[in-house]
Amino acid sequence: MPKYLGAPDFPHDGSDRVGVLLVNSGSPDSAGVRDIRRFLGNLLSDPRVVELPRWLWLPILRGLILPIRPLRSAAKYREMFAAGRSPLLALSDELRAGLESELARQLAAPVSVAIGMLYSSPSIETAILQLTGAGARRVLVVPLFPQYCGVTTGAVYDKVAAVLGKLRWAPEVRYVADYHDHGDYIEALRASVAAHWAAQGRTGHLLMSWHGVPTAYCERGDPYHKRCHATAQHLAEALKLRDGEWSVAFQSRFGGGKWLRPYTERVLESLPALGVHAATVVCPGFAIDCLETLEEIEVEDRARFLRAGGTRLDYVRALNARPEHVHALARLATEHTSGWIGSGAARAAGSFPRVVSSA
Repeated sequence: MPKYLGAPDFPHDGSDRVGVLLVNSGSPDSAGVRDIRRFLGNLLSDPRVVELPRWLWLPILRGLILPIRPLRSAAKYREMFAAGRSPLLALSDELRAGLESELARQLAAPVSVAIGMLYSSPSIETAILQLTGAGARRVLVVPLFPQYCGVTTGAVYDKVAAVLGKLRWAPEVRYVADYHDHGDYIEALRASVAAHWAAQGRTGHLLMSWHGVPTAYCERGDPYHKRCHATAQHLAEALKLRDGEWSVAFQSRFGGGKWLRPYTERVLESLPALGVHAATVVCPGFAIDCLETLEEIEVEDRARFLRAGGTRLDYVRALNARPEHVHALARLATEHTSGWIGSGAARAAGSFPRVVSSA
């Protein structure tokens, strides 16, 4: 094809490359107080997370919480960073690599998968630039929050929109808003619990623990509470659990006010008095293990349960990079990229009609 003088040498055949952006909340870059403070500052200054007026909340955050809370959290993070890196980041990289490999096998098009964090590195901006730099003109955003919540999924929308607003050539973007009842996700959860019980022995009760949010958020229309209960029901049915063999609770409260109940620690403390001395905890809302699961559930809540008279508390690890999780996310990506795959190839082959001027 001839090149015309002064004409920019831009290809017109497009690209079939699809980008998949996996998003999670993030983790401090290290167990140092400064990095913990930076992470918590980013998290707690987001209006999606704390809905108080900025003039009221920010002085409290900067004057009271950030000077003190990172000091209290440092020991927990040091234990988690014992291997030299945040488990959340390490496990996210494993999931990213597994998903990219699975999608490359399934899709008839090149695929790039990147990880972006809401409040830490790698940032969502870095991840989007990585995908577009690799040639992705279409990006599927997958928040790793199976149950939609304005605090998490809504924050992803905000951050992605802010990045797109700075790009000269923004990619076409689609979102996976929610997959709380997706069959492959439920099956991945079922398989993880079943595998744990097969290896460790089954307990008499399964507690499904979810990250809490202020009750007021759900009263104002957030569907998170309903989504959690729907997932719990699906998982109980998949595991063929009877009434009384499972329950739902909410963990990780921050500050005062009324949060979603019942509280996980209170439920665990009450189970031994009800005759349940061996229990299993699974956290279906956490796609990747982090401080709230590895420390809060596996260490702190286990100690509470044992002090209350329990004899055994098992924690089923998050789905992380399990093959069933990779398969579920690949199925989601395939479903949500419908119509994207092959369109660039069609243009390159000339299968679209050419517009001819009649002038």
